[in-house]
Amino acid sequence: MAITKEPGQKGINWSNIAVGAIMNMVTTLGQPLEVIKTQMAANRAQPMAEAFKTVWSRGGVAGFYQGLIPWAWIEASTKGAVLVFTASEVETKTLGMGISPAVSGLLGGMSGGVAQAYATMGFTTCMKTVEITRQKTAATGAKPLSTWALFADMYRREGLAGVNKGVNAVAVRQMTNWGSRMGFARLAETGLRKVRGLSEADPLPGTDKIIASTVGGALATWNQPIEVVRVEMQSMAKGAANANRPAKLTILNTLNFIYKENGIKGLYRGVTPRIALGIWQTICMVSLTDYVKVWQVFELLP
Repeated sequence: MAITKEPGQKGINWSNIAVGAIMNMVTTLGQPLEVIKTQMAANRAQPMAEAFKTVWSRGGVAGFYQGLIPWAWIEASTKGAVLVFTASEVETKTLGMGISPAVSGLLGGMSGGVAQAYATMGFTTCMKTVEITRQKTAATGAKPLSTWALFADMYRREGLAGVNKGVNAVAVRQMTNWGSRMGFARLAETGLRKVRGLSEADPLPGTDKIIASTVGGALATWNQPIEVVRVEMQSMAKGAANANRPAKLTILNTLNFIYKENGIKGLYRGVTPRIALGIWQTICMVSLTDYVKVWQVFELLP
């Protein structure tokens, strides 16, 4: 079941903004995987067990939900709205041009990923990082500054460039993330249809949709080096900065720094929890979102 216009839909489907916001809020149930993934990407010498213990030391179960409220929720709802709206419109139009579902999914996901990165994620990802930094400081026994005080200090020192630090890396990550997730998921759906002898117009069983999204979410983690670069660029741990760490980070010099310090393995730190997270997010944002659209849950919206 590739994305198509819902029955009676004319023109742009604005209800996809609400669909995306709500469905991406569901993905935040995977926040513990996000925290572990980020911990391992930022501390590339830590094995998973040690990363787990470190996060646990910050408050037990609560440590795995650092930055969730309100910033991860704000980030999830806004980026989800932009992603689904943009990706759905691009996918619908390219399918209408006769382009295959896999390529349409790729183009839709890439467009949605870039749009969400530049429209919402610079500020919200920054604020989530600030909140996590506060909680790390508190765990050491020191009294942390408030979230807004840390943000104000960053803004005074670095301006908007500091607030949006790493946004280009985020854009590359999101473009490759969602392009790969949607493209591979649609490709897997096409393969499952052929196996079952179904046409493109025939809906796939729910289990097949989940299998296709699982394939898409897992294969999309090929771009883990971009995620590790993004984490390094947005890290606020200046005191622990390596002397070899470039003073002004770009995607390329950060990639080179990580490779020299930690090798190929360093560029794939945190990939295991990210595979699980990617599968969960793809199931929510591709398979389940397809069904929500067909159910017309938001048909009362303009």
